[in-house]
Amino acid sequence: MSGTNRRIDGERLWDSLMRMAEIGATPRGGVRRLALSAEDAQGRERFRDWCEALGLSVRVDSMGNMFARREGRDPGRAPVLFGSHLDSQPSGGKFDGALGVLAGLEVMRTLRDLDIATEAPLELVNWTDEEGSRFGRSLMGSGVWAGVYPEGEILAARDAGGVSVGEALDGIGARGPHPAAPFPADAYFELHIEQGPILEREAKAVGVVTGAQAQVWWDARVTGQDSHAGTTPPSARRDALVCAARIVDLVDRMMRARGEDGRGTVGFLQVEPNSRNVVPGEARFSVEFRHPATAEMERLAAEFPREADAIARGCGVELELQELFRFPHQAFDAGCVDLVRQAAARLGFPAREIVSGAGHDAVYVSRRVPTAMIFTPCKDGLSHNEAESILPEEAEAGCQVLFEAVLARANRPL
Repeated sequence: MSGTNRRIDGERLWDSLMRMAEIGATPRGGVRRLALSAEDAQGRERFRDWCEALGLSVRVDSMGNMFARREGRDPGRAPVLFGSHLDSQPSGGKFDGALGVLAGLEVMRTLRDLDIATEAPLELVNWTDEEGSRFGRSLMGSGVWAGVYPEGEILAARDAGGVSVGEALDGIGARGPHPAAPFPADAYFELHIEQGPILEREAKAVGVVTGAQAQVWWDARVTGQDSHAGTTPPSARRDALVCAARIVDLVDRMMRARGEDGRGTVGFLQVEPNSRNVVPGEARFSVEFRHPATAEMERLAAEFPREADAIARGCGVELELQELFRFPHQAFDAGCVDLVRQAAARLGFPAREIVSGAGHDAVYVSRRVPTAMIFTPCKDGLSHNEAESILPEEAEAGCQVLFEAVLARANRPL
C-alpha cells in the first residue's frame, strides 16, 4: 500500500468483522441474522455500542435505519454518508453487508485516532433489511428512505409466520422517532464484497463500481386443482407444480439466450398442499431478471409474462404475476466514482471498473444523493452462502479506499 500515511487498522477491522459474525453464527461458519429478528437486534445493539464509544450520536428513523454522526468543522454543510447493512440471508456469510458497515466504523475510529477533523459532518448508516429474505422486499429501509416504497405498504408486509414489518420493528424496539425520509446529504459511499468472480479472476484488489444492473422482479402464483395422485389420469390433471417447473425452465432459457450478461432466477418456491400423493393445486414462486442494459431488461419484462401465460394455458391452470419492482440501469455519480478511482490509484491497488450485478442500498440512495460503490474480491465469487470468504488484506484495502474517498469528499472545496 502506498500514497498515504493515514492508515486504517486492518487488524482492528478484521476483529470487528469476526465479533459481529458471532451474532447469529451458524455451525457451517456463516451467519443467520434475518432482518428485525432477535439476532438483528443484537447486531444493532453491538453496532450502537461501538458507535457511542467513539462519541458518535446515533439516531434511528421509523424504518429502523441507523445513522451514526460525527460532526464536521462546518455544521452548515450536508453530511457525507457511508455504510451498508447488517441483516443477512437465512444461510448467509460473514461479510455481505457487514463489511460496509464495519469498514465505515473503522473509518470513524481512524479519524479519531489520527485526530482528523473533516469540513463536512460524516454519517455512518446501517440500513434496515437490505436482503429481503424475511419479508420479501429487498432494499426495504433504503427504499422507504429514498421514497421508492410507500412506508405504509412496507410496514404492512408480512413474513411467512404472519408477522408484519411494523410488528417486527416494535418487537425488537427498532422503530425510531425520526421520519424515514431523505434529508440533505452531500454524497453516499458503500463498500461491499463483489459477490461475483470477476475481481478474483483478474487479480484486482478494488472494483470501481460505475453503476448497477437493471432489474425486474415478480411474485408468481399458479392455481390448478388438488387431486389424487393415483386416480387422476393425465387428461384430468391441473398440476400447478408442472406448470411452475416449466416456467422455471423458461426463466433459465431466457437468461441463457442473453449470454454471460443474462441473469434470471427463481429462488423461492412453495407448493401446496405439499403432500406425497396429491397432485399439487397451487405453487407460489419468485421470478427475477437482471441485465446491464435497460433496453434488454425491458425486452425480458415484456417477453416473460407472454411466454409464461402461454405455458399456463397449456397446462390448464391459472397464472397470476405481480410485478414487485422494475428499475433501469442505475449509473452512479461520476464525481464520486472518480474519487474511488483516484484513491485506488494513489494507494497503488490494481483496480478495474465494474457494474454491480447485485442490488444494493446504494442503488436506491443514488436516486437522492450522489453515490459510488467500492467492491472487494470474494473467494470463488461465492456469496449468499455460509462459505462466503474474503481475505483480511482484501477487507483492509477496500476500507482504505473508502477512507480516502470519504475524506476527499468531506473536505472538498465548495
